Amino acid sequence: MDIVYQRGRATVADVIEKMTRPPSYSAVRAMMGILEQKGHLRHEQDGARYVYLPTVPVSTAQRSALKRLVRTFFNGSPREAIAALAELPEAKLSKDELRALSRLIEQSEREGR
Repeated sequence: MDIVYQRGRATVADVIEKMTRPPSYSAVRAMMGILEQKGHLRHEQDGARYVYLPTVPVSTAQRSALKRLVRTFFNGSPREAIAALAELPEAKLSKDELRALSRLIEQSEREGR
């Protein structure tokens, strides 16, 4: 899905080309078929090949995935998820990023979220 989102549209060959250690062509084709059955992708025919396109904007997919992640691994607690992210060694936030997060927290408090 990342590759399809990055490119906007992609064939199975396009996806394989961008993968660092790709599985077989048939495995990628099968996975894209499953993603299409689940409604994440749709395809257009271009000659003999299928060109796959995402069905929802990346921002919608991100929110949906994040909700599932928080529900599955953090017992539905955004606070737990944020705390886990903040504790990651690579999560060094700049002062500007910290200020932006602070503003989001203040806005959430004002809105009662």
